[in-house]
Amino acid sequence: MPFKCGYVTVIGRPNSGKSTLVNALVGRKVAIVSPKPQTTRLRIQGIVNRENAQIVLTDTPGIHKPASALNQQMMEEVQQSLDGVDILALVADASVDFGAGDRYALDWVRRFHGKSFLILNKIDLFRDKRKLLPRIEIYSRDHTFTEIFPVSALTGNGMPALEKSLIEHLPEGVPFFPQDQFTDQPERFLAAELVREKAILKTREELPHAIAVLVDTYEETEKLLHIRATIYVEREGQKGIVIGKGGLMLKQIGTEARLELESMLGAKIFLELYVKVLPNWRDNPAIVRQLDWHRQLEQLSEER
Repeated sequence: MPFKCGYVTVIGRPNSGKSTLVNALVGRKVAIVSPKPQTTRLRIQGIVNRENAQIVLTDTPGIHKPASALNQQMMEEVQQSLDGVDILALVADASVDFGAGDRYALDWVRRFHGKSFLILNKIDLFRDKRKLLPRIEIYSRDHTFTEIFPVSALTGNGMPALEKSLIEHLPEGVPFFPQDQFTDQPERFLAAELVREKAILKTREELPHAIAVLVDTYEETEKLLHIRATIYVEREGQKGIVIGKGGLMLKQIGTEARLELESMLGAKIFLELYVKVLPNWRDNPAIVRQLDWHRQLEQLSEER
């Protein structure tokens, strides 16, 4: 059997379940997940390794019309993820009615010249699966998809068939990554993202998109990995929320992030967290660029 290998970019509206779907296919966590829209800010690759194939999935920020420097960078990330891919997969939340945001996301697929999949996610929220047919008809009227799959990334329903079909439509080739690699993102960035995920989940609706996390130091020794990171917010009131009474909230965020990082990296970790106010950082292109590890790596290679 010939070996199949290729790139699949996953796009869709915010909160359609793209990151959950990518994590499910990879079989481990490569992208942070929260109930809040626009949690994903950068394109992240998750690598699915099988005996006869390697699928390189690219998770992307939710498609929306940008209103800040951060939002603009997020949409640039989506655009860059479309270059040289073999399959474009549109993930849609099947449990909600088709709206203007769905049409806007569909327009991105229609501009793509290549194979495209429609993945109707969250079918676990459907009691009557017959309601899926009208959703499929709406999308099919405006675009001819290569394949259409109703799935639940959360429960796994429909996921094996989706994976099988993705592999079938990939070209023959040699693996792009080693068989033991599951993501392209540096561990330093993964640490920052996990801290951000825990902060988002712990603060819930109080801090929608005001949180950014930058790792200040990342030092490895034989016995310990020392990580010092700063959580940035936009107002003093938000700083108080993240720190919590007596520092309890910040301690909980740090403990949960540290435990998950230790499990993922297989190392003992000492995690220091600090909170700083940086007014209107989302509208500051210089700060937004610091959050993009792709650009940071490019700068390091240029300096060398």
